[in-house]
Amino acid sequence: MRASKRDADTAAAFEPVRPGARHLLATAETQLIELPKNTVQGRWIYQLGVLRDALDRLDELHDEWQATRDALPITARTGSPDHDDALAEHHAASWSNLDDWSTHGGAIQEINTAARKARSPLALAPAPAPAQRAAARR
Repeated sequence: MRASKRDADTAAAFEPVRPGARHLLATAETQLIELPKNTVQGRWIYQLGVLRDALDRLDELHDEWQATRDALPITARTGSPDHDDALAEHHAASWSNLDDWSTHGGAIQEINTAARKARSPLALAPAPAPAQRAAARR
């Protein structure tokens, strides 16, 4: 009973993140490529891979849940044993992937923080010579 509650709570906590999770991953991957090498944590690449694999599996499990839910008898509504047992099985199957997001999801924020603190490549470009600036104003 306790594991079932944990699984349901974990799924509910991830649900607001789910629609934008792929965008978060893509943004972090792009930021990681642009970061100066000396600011990159070696574990970040691994963690993003874990998150991507977990999200792929969660998408598969979500599709399976929808098919299962659609195949339930019409009397199987929220609160009925048929529905609630099937949903508990879905949550149990999803839990380890959701746990991966809980464990490794902070890497996305760490990468974003490092990207915001990193100097822009434009800031590192040499300033134009005074003659070039005068010509550019004309």
